[in-house]
Amino acid sequence: MTETERWLQAAEAAADVAACVVRPFFRAKLATQEKSDASPVTIADRTAEQAMRAVLAERLPEHGILGEEFGLDRPQARHRWVLDPIDGTRAFITGRPSFGILVALLEDGVPVLGVLDQPITGERWTARSGGTTSYRPGVLQGGRSDIGTRRCPALADAELSCTSPEMLQGDDLPRWTALRRQVKRASWGGDCYAYGLLALGQIDIIAECTMQPWDWAALVPVVEGAGGRITDWQGRPLRPDGDGTVLAVGDPALLGPAVDALAQRS
Repeated sequence: MTETERWLQAAEAAADVAACVVRPFFRAKLATQEKSDASPVTIADRTAEQAMRAVLAERLPEHGILGEEFGLDRPQARHRWVLDPIDGTRAFITGRPSFGILVALLEDGVPVLGVLDQPITGERWTARSGGTTSYRPGVLQGGRSDIGTRRCPALADAELSCTSPEMLQGDDLPRWTALRRQVKRASWGGDCYAYGLLALGQIDIIAECTMQPWDWAALVPVVEGAGGRITDWQGRPLRPDGDGTVLAVGDPALLGPAVDALAQRS
């Protein structure tokens, strides 16, 4: 077994245990708490992250771990796991199966593998840097596992998505609106699940901001392994110390025009 195969097995094991924790809480009557950024958190988020940390610490004790709920362990490690036990807690607590479990591994700050899991539908996207994204359809698509972004070289034909207008603050709102005015249609919602849909060829562009590393790290290999591109709003590679903007496109030909549109003001 190669080192990369061992990492991927660990990532999927972490996603598996998180899914087992999360499923019984879905559409249950859960108490929520507000974090310092006003985002909600539940016992499901915290318990799932603890389980993921335990799996990874047992299998790869030399690696660091950064999670949304419990911070950073072993900050000096060259390899760092980045975890979001429930990306889309608002969707989760309102009974919508559009949240996901995210597991990523960074090597010197660069994502080298990612897993996006939807534990209710059973869908899973898995990718490593430089490889091809694999897709497990779960209960959807009649068992088909086809994956790949679609050809859409023109903004005027593109489907744009963003999780919530609340994340578009200050200068980001007029920039996003300038992009919105050049595309065919825009839709709201989705969290990480929208990036899985982009990898399946259902969405063409996602433009979001106020994103943390645990929000995007797993999505970089997934999107690029399906044929797309994912950068910040200026077309630069995503980095943990970046500005929090994320731009994903299914057709690489859209990247330049989308960056240009986001540089404008509506």
